[in-house]
Amino acid sequence: MPYTLTTPLYYVNDRPHLGSTYTTLACDALARFQRLNGKAVVFITGVDEHGQKIQRTAEARQLSPQQHCDAISGSYRDLWSRWGISQDRFVRTTDPRHLQLVDQFFARVKGSGDVISGRQTGWYCVGCEEYKDDSAEAVDPSCPIHQKPLEWRDEENLFFRLSHYQSQIEELVARDDFIQPANRRQEVRNFVAQGLRDFSISRVNVSWGLPVPGHEGHTFYVWFDALLGYLTALLDDGGPVALERLEQCGWPASVHVIGKDILRFHAVFWPAMLMSAGLPLPKTVFGHGFLTREGLKMGKSLGNVLDPERLLERCGSDAVRWYLLRDIQFGDDGDFQQQRFVDLVNNDLANTIGNLLNRTSSMARKWFADAVPPHTDAVGPHHPLAVAANTAVTTVLTSMPSLGFKPAAEAVLQLAIAANGHLNDTAPWSRMKQPGKEAEVGDDLYAVLEATRIVGLLLSPLLPELSTRILEQLGTSINPDGWTEKLSWGGLVSGASLPKPSPVMQRLELEESL
Repeated sequence: MPYTLTTPLYYVNDRPHLGSTYTTLACDALARFQRLNGKAVVFITGVDEHGQKIQRTAEARQLSPQQHCDAISGSYRDLWSRWGISQDRFVRTTDPRHLQLVDQFFARVKGSGDVISGRQTGWYCVGCEEYKDDSAEAVDPSCPIHQKPLEWRDEENLFFRLSHYQSQIEELVARDDFIQPANRRQEVRNFVAQGLRDFSISRVNVSWGLPVPGHEGHTFYVWFDALLGYLTALLDDGGPVALERLEQCGWPASVHVIGKDILRFHAVFWPAMLMSAGLPLPKTVFGHGFLTREGLKMGKSLGNVLDPERLLERCGSDAVRWYLLRDIQFGDDGDFQQQRFVDLVNNDLANTIGNLLNRTSSMARKWFADAVPPHTDAVGPHHPLAVAANTAVTTVLTSMPSLGFKPAAEAVLQLAIAANGHLNDTAPWSRMKQPGKEAEVGDDLYAVLEATRIVGLLLSPLLPELSTRILEQLGTSINPDGWTEKLSWGGLVSGASLPKPSPVMQRLELEESL
């Protein structure tokens, strides 16, 4: 059974920002780990391209909605390529195949008796594409998220009978494994406990959307349409668009990774829609936190938005991935602090890991004919660094499946710190001057190089580019089919040629604000 992993389908009202990049980088690390761990992975990302907000944004730019979507969707594709994102599918909800799937899904839901007509009145935020809870008597209410006035709506819509699924959804969100992390679960339980209300799945007077079959003038509400993009992506395998094929193509999803602001849609609305259509439910919905900058919410008005393109150009993928995945507990809110970013990258990657490899390899080449030193039985599984490596491997293998990027990264760093400590304690540069100590020096250098090899392997899902450079400096590489086996101690071959060392990680020097 494939391991199906999804990012949100990003809304193309504007170019990619650091928040969407953060989510996608995290999913990329998870996808890479699962592949290395022997899973057949389907990693889905893509864009949500319908709705009134996009229609108005395009009009403001004097473009057609399709032109606007093509440009912004292209920027996502290009940016993900430059970041080295390893997605298997990139779905666009303007793809004609998506319309076919939405029509099939709607027919199933309608056939279940879960589509009814009704009148929708209330205050509506175009930016959120949803009705707010402000009372009808409210005077000039505004959206707390977008800080823009709400619009009063009174129109005939089609509704999905979410209320029919009260007990099933209550049971679902009570499960410990469905909503992660645990601190998000109670928010959804509280929402469900208030009683589920039927929700509108169509709009009138919104031309930029998918038409609802048999209901002239209605287009599908953007959330009904967008959630189905996950299914469209799975069926984009060269076969026909047929809901009956989903389970053989990788449905249900193993995990949907989303921002906490859209948890309700994924953990309540989406499962009920799937129940109505007779389809299996995703196994886990993981709602992660938001990023701030130097303690402040990022926004154009404050001029403090971090541009992922600029970050990539100035700092490189490894540096940004390390900071976001190692310093922030995935699931919690995180704060991007430039000085801490620079310090962590330089201390952890350039100094602790990069310098360790450079100086150890240089000594080995100098004293052992440009090759991995010979070693004795003293460098076996009970060697202190072998024990430290085993601890790091165990932590990474148990943390990564549950999106524990921070503990995984810290475990790898601790192994590198232990290797540095061993090198400093044994001081091979001094002992090599003493007669008869060559074998002991060989053991010590071999142990440190072997620990560094395992550091390189463990970094592969987190920092694939740095991982490759480390392993190349050790004269080896990653075989994706045998990754877990290569994590065993003793894989470095004595006598194997060591390439001439060069720094695997440049120090960051940022004199101005990013």
